[in-house]
Amino acid sequence: MTTGISLAPAEGKLGILLVGLGAVSTTTIAGVLAIRKGLAKPIGSLTEMGTVRLGKRTENRTPTIREFVPLAELNDIVFGGWDIFEDNCYEAAKHAGVLDEKLLDQVKDELAAIKPMAAVFDRHYVKRLDGPNVKKGKNKKDLADQLIADIRKFKADNNCSRVVLIWAGSTEIFLTESACHKSIAAFEKGLVDNDPAISPSQIYAYAAISEGLPYGNAAPNLSAEVPALRELAAKTGSPITGNDMKTGQTLIKTIIAPGLKARLIGVAGWYSTNILGNRDGEVLDDPESFKSKEESKKGALDYIFQPHLYPDLYKDISHVVRINYYPPRGDNKEGWDNIDIFGWLGYPMQLKINFLCRDSILAAPIVLDVALFLDLSKRAGFSGIQEWLSFYFKSPMHAPEVYPEHDLFIQLMKLKNTLRYMRGEELITHLGREYYD
Repeated sequence: MTTGISLAPAEGKLGILLVGLGAVSTTTIAGVLAIRKGLAKPIGSLTEMGTVRLGKRTENRTPTIREFVPLAELNDIVFGGWDIFEDNCYEAAKHAGVLDEKLLDQVKDELAAIKPMAAVFDRHYVKRLDGPNVKKGKNKKDLADQLIADIRKFKADNNCSRVVLIWAGSTEIFLTESACHKSIAAFEKGLVDNDPAISPSQIYAYAAISEGLPYGNAAPNLSAEVPALRELAAKTGSPITGNDMKTGQTLIKTIIAPGLKARLIGVAGWYSTNILGNRDGEVLDDPESFKSKEESKKGALDYIFQPHLYPDLYKDISHVVRINYYPPRGDNKEGWDNIDIFGWLGYPMQLKINFLCRDSILAAPIVLDVALFLDLSKRAGFSGIQEWLSFYFKSPMHAPEVYPEHDLFIQLMKLKNTLRYMRGEELITHLGREYYD
């Protein structure tokens, strides 16, 4: 056994602040409230149901992750957040239509008590939405200062010892790094000058990181990974992670693609299309927002298949991604994948996958896990990019000098080895020679 690191206990209340109290956020909040009351199980949550193997297989040591590392208890979580609409969380959850009213009514009072703070919002970045509950300020720095005041007031009012902030808002338009992203000084000048390269999600990230809060980005837009905010995170001790939660179609891609590559089965083409009728689908109907999502969804295959190492198998993949807004479907997304593959001697074959999923049902346990693991990171003294949380994201944040790891199973190994490292347990390589030498 090696020496673990010092882990501060999870004492007191943990505030989880969510940007955007729509379908994903209200499904997460209502779910946690229902689980606390014993009305349901936390299906899909690694922090609540997962285990971690310790030592040799012969030792039979497999505690739950919650038993192994000090995570915040669900009863100690306090939720809050911002939204451009004034509906409380009960009204927003009913409007989202993800959970049935029978369940919602059993947690109605607690849900209704969560009312959104006025949001930082600009239609330039999300063109298909508009709402009345929006902050006004003389510039973006003023808006960031208002968010910092909101964070401090929420923490004090709810007697929280720690706070995590998760962007669960809509996908913003596609942006690339600009001059204002190069340093803290340039970014802060950009805030004062209302630089258009600084989006609302970056203003939230700046506010959270300035306060030393852990920050996670559940959407694909450019956010905390820019150099200025990485520099600020190193200075304030903020753990940061993202981007774009791995839920429906991309979850399936990161399960199937590593299997094909492991067996060296070639891929000629991968056609993916989705129909989605919730607010996310409406936002992604705008080409500029779709560009952010497209880059996120398409990037995973390039890194998994490594076409530069396997040109005969993956060099010329035709990879097409489509998302269509289809209101009757609501939150129940349907993803179709047609995969043209080839095997021994180049003989062609096909895979066809039709995934009828519930987007927010898949996303909610990820929001919970990311919040709890970010809080653990902070108490472990980790700061900056938390690559060990790549397991949860389509476009995982990573150090600039390395490529991102997209293989779901390697990501899970990385996550569990990080937990073992925290506790001073031997890292597991799966070599297994010791059983036979």
